[in-house]
Amino acid sequence: MTAKRLRAIALLAFSMVFLLAWAFPIIWSVLNSLKTDSDVLAYPPKLVFSPTLEAYRDVLFGSGSILPNLLSSAIISVGTTIVTMLMAVPAAYALARLRFRGKKFAGFYVLATQMLPPVGIIIPYFLVLRNIGWIDTYQGIILIYLSFSLPFAIWLLVSYFEDIPFEMEEAAYLDGASRLKTLWLIIIPQVRGGIAVTVVFVFLNAWNEFLFAVVLSGNTVRPVTVAMFNFVSVEQTLWAKLAAVSVLAMLPVVVLGVVAQKHIVKGLTVGAVKGGGRR
Repeated sequence: MTAKRLRAIALLAFSMVFLLAWAFPIIWSVLNSLKTDSDVLAYPPKLVFSPTLEAYRDVLFGSGSILPNLLSSAIISVGTTIVTMLMAVPAAYALARLRFRGKKFAGFYVLATQMLPPVGIIIPYFLVLRNIGWIDTYQGIILIYLSFSLPFAIWLLVSYFEDIPFEMEEAAYLDGASRLKTLWLIIIPQVRGGIAVTVVFVFLNAWNEFLFAVVLSGNTVRPVTVAMFNFVSVEQTLWAKLAAVSVLAMLPVVVLGVVAQKHIVKGLTVGAVKGGGRR
């Protein structure tokens, strides 16, 4: 066996081990969600069992249904993503293309906001929302999510806009197009891969966020990440139902990733060719 073939086999084996380590928590959650509580607690763990959808039936249609919580998470995540992208695209374009006083400071400020520890700002956020009556409301949670999703989206999108050659804009200006029209018809189609990547990350962060949600939500607005604790108590933890909720909570993100996969792959490769538009 040649050395090249040995390297290929070793690389394949390493990749399989890495893939298994990455996928194991997901596979284990799916398996536990198909078990009864007694099977989940069995020792040694049962790998051969009679699958049941009882846990899914209970968490979806039982007395503690998480359907309202999934709806709350969807409204918050979609709302956060839409508002973030509407503001982040023109802001990132301005930082990438325009020359104005304080541009470097603005870029540094956008980056610095990502360094703030969430625990240090959650109390001021709570006090502000309480004073304006926005605790346990969609607009209140979306506003807070916007404060950390918007800087992240801007910082991510700037690099994509900088990789677009200036010549494309200059040609549009010579044809009489305004800056706004050029952005909409020329630039945005070129960076739709980067926009798709940003949308996925923003949605993912909003969907999975827990710390702000558990403090700022209540009985009216309760995301699914907070509702999971309904199955955890001092007396016992309903592991099968908790696993079922976690699988259901993963599905929207998985579906979004699959739908946007083509644009994500294209967006992640933007910038691989050097010399695109930076000056």
